[in-house]
Amino acid sequence: MKKEIGVPVLSDVHTPQEVDYAKDILDIIQLPAFLSMQTSLTLKIAKTGKPVNVKKGQFLAPQDVKKIVAKIERQNNKNILITERGTFFGYHNLIVDMRSFQILNENGYPIVFDAGHSVRNYGIPSSDPKGGFREFIPLLIRSALATGYVDALFLEVHENPPCAKCDASTQWPIEKLEPILEMAKDIYNKGKEFIKKYNFE
Repeated sequence: MKKEIGVPVLSDVHTPQEVDYAKDILDIIQLPAFLSMQTSLTLKIAKTGKPVNVKKGQFLAPQDVKKIVAKIERQNNKNILITERGTFFGYHNLIVDMRSFQILNENGYPIVFDAGHSVRNYGIPSSDPKGGFREFIPLLIRSALATGYVDALFLEVHENPPCAKCDASTQWPIEKLEPILEMAKDIYNKGKEFIKKYNFE
């Protein structure tokens, strides 16, 4: 992908052994959400010196991310991104708590919002139309960016979402990507302005 398309590449790694291969290819190494509390994997990724995208586990409170960030910082790596992708509250749906963005911002690193995974309906295969709620992606993007704390979006797109090999029910149609990014940019700019103008901290 790097050679043919000429864009930076990021991906998850799932074991410390995978890091040895991935570090020579990936521009950003992702700490998977369900493995975000695995110390050995976190330290191995951090020691590469590459930017680390910490995907907050769906089982974690936003305050708990501080512990993960501290592990990475202790390896002299401050190239960190933090991704919010919803939280379980005892049932299959994920809830995006808007307070989370302000809390995660206290770590001092850019915040990414994963709009697609935040609308997954866990317990149902992602290939099933009921495996996610794609129609809520624009709403959540608007809400997240309006907080003024989100710096980037993570969104999976596909030319034919139902045929996607992964997360089919939450892939965004690529023909609708440009308008949703235009909307996101507009709200992003306004959110940052509001933070500066109406600062109640």
